[in-house]
Amino acid sequence: MALQGGGAHGAFTAGVLDRLLETGLTPDRVSGVSSGALIGTMLAQGWAADGAPGARKAIARLWERVAETHAVSPLRNGALERWLWGADLSKNPVWQSAAMAMRLFAPAQLNPLGHNPLRPVVADLLDPGLLVSAGAPPLVVGATDVETGAAVLFKNDEITVEVLLASACLPFVFPAAEVNGRLLWDGAYSANPPLAPLLSPDPPEELVLIRAQPRRRPGRPGTQAEIFNRMNEIAFQGVIEAELATLPRSIRLRNYEADAALAGLPITSKLNPEEDLLRALFAAGRETARLHEKGVEGVAAG
Repeated sequence: MALQGGGAHGAFTAGVLDRLLETGLTPDRVSGVSSGALIGTMLAQGWAADGAPGARKAIARLWERVAETHAVSPLRNGALERWLWGADLSKNPVWQSAAMAMRLFAPAQLNPLGHNPLRPVVADLLDPGLLVSAGAPPLVVGATDVETGAAVLFKNDEITVEVLLASACLPFVFPAAEVNGRLLWDGAYSANPPLAPLLSPDPPEELVLIRAQPRRRPGRPGTQAEIFNRMNEIAFQGVIEAELATLPRSIRLRNYEADAALAGLPITSKLNPEEDLLRALFAAGRETARLHEKGVEGVAAG
């Protein structure tokens, strides 16, 4: 099972997984980066605690906590702003100020202490004991080495709060994370997510890939932010497409596309984990998985 990263769009992945676990999917090996790393960790330790029901509960709790944390964020849209602009943060005055500051200053200047609102959430939910217990499926979490650009992979017994924050470290938002003396950025830059660990020691019969980024985004990017975002999406997808091109023919690929759910959302929505958006993405993920069972590709977030 391979879980892409995508910020708040990871709620789509959570919805797909919820449906798959509900209908009997058993995870033998799991890999993930960024939000996919967080979801994969909750999946593994929840499965160790109570099988599929435990995994579904742990994943749902992750997104509940993320929404609770965002509810007190100054970057959230108020009720009127949500009515006017939906999930789009770009017209929010606080967001506009923050975006301007990010263009002028490095994250280390804006955030010298490395404050990350995810830290208390991850610290509270992570259970290293469950991750290394006999019932936990093998898990690999990826980050990117800032100096070499290489993927840095962490297994069950190596996964810590710092590792998970490193896997989700967006370089234009947070200073590079340091783990074991290495500076790390978001894992999506080097493996989105890593597939090689899922093929060892023996190739699986089936590989489940859940995307959390659209492969196609209609229209011409107009603003600087739209161009930057599309460049990132193309770079992130290029890594996984290169790995898929070398996938052994014996492996059946079950690919859950996110285009229908995500391509129509504003760029800032991936950084906007408000409860209504997360619920809509979760529902779209579940419906996409249900339609996939009938041979239909996907559904837009409502």
